[in-house]
Amino acid sequence: MNVSQIVQLLQSAVVFGTVIMFGAMGEILTEKSGNLNLGVPGIMYLGGFAGLAASFFYEFGNPDPNPVVCLIISFVAAFLAAALGGLIYSFLTITLRANQNVTGLTLTIFGGGLANFFGGSLNTMAGGVGQISVAVSSATYRTTIPGLASLTIDDFPIGSLLFGYGFMVFLAIITAVAMHFFLNRTRAGLNLRSVGENPATADAAGINVTRYKYLATCVGAGISGMGGLYYTMDYIKGTWANDGTIEALGWLAVALVIFATWRPLNAIWGSYLFGLLYWMYLYIPGLNRSTMELFKMLPYVVTIIVLITTSLRKKREDQPPAALGIPYFREER
Repeated sequence: MNVSQIVQLLQSAVVFGTVIMFGAMGEILTEKSGNLNLGVPGIMYLGGFAGLAASFFYEFGNPDPNPVVCLIISFVAAFLAAALGGLIYSFLTITLRANQNVTGLTLTIFGGGLANFFGGSLNTMAGGVGQISVAVSSATYRTTIPGLASLTIDDFPIGSLLFGYGFMVFLAIITAVAMHFFLNRTRAGLNLRSVGENPATADAAGINVTRYKYLATCVGAGISGMGGLYYTMDYIKGTWANDGTIEALGWLAVALVIFATWRPLNAIWGSYLFGLLYWMYLYIPGLNRSTMELFKMLPYVVTIIVLITTSLRKKREDQPPAALGIPYFREER
């Protein structure tokens, strides 16, 4: 590969990785509270559709839409819709104590079906598949840092590689760093981790287990929804496609949580590695279709290897929260 191809591959890895990084960040926060939410793909669907729909109805028939307003309404709509999905999950699993695995999978089916149904309606309203126009919103999300994106060093496009992305790429990294600090350096973060490890002990220490679980799950869902928003606004440039890609990326985000061993900082480089492995086949000549599909499996294969390795090593810091997926019954404390 030449320099140009290497840069293109790395850029593709960053853009692809950003989608699943948001999904993984939200799920890490959720799982730190002891809730196993397998509804991440559905939540990403809800966030992606809500943000797109909010921008569409603002821009539709508006001759001069304000880019800042486009950004705010789509961002807020995506976060709230995804958080609502987290609230539904929380009510069913925390208050009603429904099975977490079944509830999460149901949420994935519900979110995907709802988003694709109304996404198809948006396509029809806009005049056909691929005709949805949120050009101002999409351009705002894809705006790069002025001057830095064109920076070169000895003809190497370092600016394009490091800064040739929209703001959500950097927001994902900031979110991961902030979450690491929150979980390891703040009282609320340590309380949340104690809820995920041993809710009975946390309850006895005066920590409101239910409140922490609800907040972590709803905020985590909102963060995951940002992955869907980034996909629709930046990745596919402000349109809607009923091709199931968001669901596939949602499951990759769940796999990334395991790969990162529930550490936010690991999810940064892990997401980019997943993107690199996923798109590498485009830059290897002579591959047939079957071999290409095998390359797309690599992120999952790597995750399985990491899961086996961490299980054999049995290091406590590499394991999931001890109470993950286990409902808490205060009466049994």
